[in-house]
Amino acid sequence: MKNLKVLSIALVAVLGLFAFTTVADKLVSSKTHIKFFSTTPAEDIEANNYAAVSTIDKSTGKFVFSVPMQGFEFPKSLMQKHFNQKKFLHTSKYPKAKYVGDITNLSDINFDADGTYTANVKGEMTIRGVTKPVTEDATIKVSNGKVGLETKFFITLADYGIEFNRGKPSKNIADKVEVTAKAEYK
Repeated sequence: MKNLKVLSIALVAVLGLFAFTTVADKLVSSKTHIKFFSTTPAEDIEANNYAAVSTIDKSTGKFVFSVPMQGFEFPKSLMQKHFNQKKFLHTSKYPKAKYVGDITNLSDINFDADGTYTANVKGEMTIRGVTKPVTEDATIKVSNGKVGLETKFFITLADYGIEFNRGKPSKNIADKVEVTAKAEYK
């Protein structure tokens, strides 16, 4: 019985050690800002979301961005209403967008040394229940132990089942929208 207690304590200690090692390798950002911008001759549309979260595993390069779709804020309430409705993002059915993938050039990035690094990211983005591959570059800045990430890229709405062939939306919303993501990690 005494040996069982010693073995149990040793097992808990070893598991605890692994748990702390894993946590130390994960960067977490609750300060993740996602912005999208669409421009057409009719009007510009910009929306900001400060409710997104993201993680990066420094040891493997795996990352996740999770974006609550109803967290986007628009300058006009009618834009917000249209964005959330069934014909556009249908946010009641598809409440989150995700981008999950890997930093493919992880050996070029030193999360412990001040500097600016270009990260090649490759993953899958899911919007409105549709998942597509996305490969882009991001800038990672390390300064005084703080890690920041920034990227800007375009997505084609039709790739995610969002299409307007006629009516006002076809003139007011661009086929491609610019997406900017900024995150501060702890």
